[in-house]
Amino acid sequence: MPISTRIMPNSSPRRIEILAFPDAQLLDVTGPAQVFATANDLTASPGGKLYEIRVVAQGDEVVTSSGLVLRTQRLPNDAACPDTLIIAGGYGVNAACKDDELVAWVRRRSWATRRTASVCSGAFLLAETGLLDGRRAVTHWHRCSEFAERFPTVKLDRDPIFVRDGPIWTSAGITAGIDLALAMVEEDQGRALALAAARQLVVFLRRPGGQSQFSATLLLQEAADRFEALHAWIADNLGGDLSLAALAEQTGMSLRSFCRHYRQSTGRTPAMAVETMRVEGARRLLEQGAPVQRAVVRCGFGSAETMRRAFLKHLGVGPNAYRERFFG
Repeated sequence: MPISTRIMPNSSPRRIEILAFPDAQLLDVTGPAQVFATANDLTASPGGKLYEIRVVAQGDEVVTSSGLVLRTQRLPNDAACPDTLIIAGGYGVNAACKDDELVAWVRRRSWATRRTASVCSGAFLLAETGLLDGRRAVTHWHRCSEFAERFPTVKLDRDPIFVRDGPIWTSAGITAGIDLALAMVEEDQGRALALAAARQLVVFLRRPGGQSQFSATLLLQEAADRFEALHAWIADNLGGDLSLAALAEQTGMSLRSFCRHYRQSTGRTPAMAVETMRVEGARRLLEQGAPVQRAVVRCGFGSAETMRRAFLKHLGVGPNAYRERFFG
C-alpha cells in the first residue's frame, strides 16, 4: 500500500542517473535502480513519482558482465542536471577509467549534482576524476590494495558497507549498492519509506554504513586453514563453553601451545576471535527480529551488559539501537 512520505503532491521528482558501461556489474545498476523504483511504487499518487530513474551510457545499450543487455540513454549534457549520479562498477571499470571523455563527463556532471556515488569498483572511476582526493571512500574488499596503490590521496577505509563524505558516497561490493540507495531514500523521504522499501524488497533496512563488509567467520577461516574445523565448531556452539581450555581441548592441543599457534595463524587471540564471532551471531539474530535477551543467551554473552559492551566495541552501537535499525 502507498504510505505517507515527506514529498509534496506536486513536487518535481528527483532525477537519478546511473552510469553504466560495457562489462558493468548488472546488480550495481539494477540494485540501486530498484530501490528508487520501489520507493516510487510505495508512494504512487496523482502528484507524481518521487524519483525519475535513468540508466545512462555512451551508447544506446550496454552489455553487462553477465551478458544481459541494458537499454540506456546517451550521456546527457542538458542543463537539467540530476539530483544524484551513481556510478556502477564491474569488470569494465578499468577500461572506463582510461576513457578520457567519460572521465571528464563524470567530473562535469558531478559538479552540478547534489550528491555523487559509486557502487563497488565504480570508486575507481570516481577516483580517476579526482573527486575522491582527500575524502574517505570504500570499494570492493577484493580490490582495496589495488585501489590504495593507484589512488594514495584517497582515504581508503577497507571495512564499511558504505561511506559518506560530504556530497560523495561510496559503497562496498555489489549488494552494498542497495544499502547505499536505501540510505539515500531515508535521507530524502524519511525512515518510514526506507523501511517499507526494504521490506518490500525482502532485504534488511540499511545495514549501518559502518558495518563491516566482511564475515568475521570467513575472515578467520581464510586466515587460518588449520583452525577451520574449530571455527565451524565455535559458530555452532556460541552459547556453550568457549573458554580457552575448551577450545584447546577441541583442537587436541595443550593450552599453551594452542594459544601460541592460534595467534600466529590468525593474528588475534582466541578470546578476541570468540567475541567477534559471538557479536556476528547476535547481530544476525537481531536482524531476524530476535529479542535482545534471546541473542544474549543464544550467543553466550552471559549478560545484556556484556553484549552491549561488545556491540559498542565492534559495531559502534548498542544491541537495542542496532535492532531498531531493522524493526524500529
